[in-house]
Amino acid sequence: MTGALLMLDFPVAERARAGMTSAPSDKTQDSDTLHRRGLMFILSSPSGAGKTTIARKLLASDEEIKLSVSVTTRPPREGEIEGVHYHFVDDAGFDRMVEEDDFYEWAHVFGHRYGTPKGHIRNALKDGQDFLFDIDWQGTQQLYQKDQQDTVSVFILPPSIDALRHRLEGRGTDSPDIIDSRMERAKAEISHWAEYDYVVINDNLEMCFAKVSEILNAERMRRTRQTGLIPFVRELTL
Repeated sequence: MTGALLMLDFPVAERARAGMTSAPSDKTQDSDTLHRRGLMFILSSPSGAGKTTIARKLLASDEEIKLSVSVTTRPPREGEIEGVHYHFVDDAGFDRMVEEDDFYEWAHVFGHRYGTPKGHIRNALKDGQDFLFDIDWQGTQQLYQKDQQDTVSVFILPPSIDALRHRLEGRGTDSPDIIDSRMERAKAEISHWAEYDYVVINDNLEMCFAKVSEILNAERMRRTRQTGLIPFVRELTL
């Protein structure tokens, strides 16, 4: 909490008027602009638990986070754009990327493969860019193993198993057999809830979104990510 309190300090001018500090020198850095390292923010959930909706709301409301675009071997769906929703490759291209260690993580999902390309992510993290990952528990484990310090994971649970089935049926896009298959997979995915940093129950979409946003903002304030704190504090003690 000490890091958060420091970053939420009064603006410099207000502190000066209150007698809390002397007038700032030209070298004084505004605490709101301190450099920080970016993070990889993972959202996982069984199909139908609301992960995709929450991810879209987060991207629409927060300019500091970008979607990590996955590579997939499945064909594009109607309306999907190459490089925006996914990078679409054939099996040979995916195999080549695996051999060249171009993925943070990859996994088989419903007969196709999905992977997170390293690309520019590592350099962007150093510049303070956050990335949102929409991946399953397998991908989360792989990503955590390769880059633990930059990873924050959130698992979203449905309020009940019956509510989850109702949501899937309400989509009107899958046959009963496919829904049964998704329900079996959902139970297997839910069994990995304890492997995540945070778990949120989505019994109310807006409340769930608010909690996810609070987690993201709190993790941004973690002392170890505030790389600008060292020179800032050094300036205070001169």
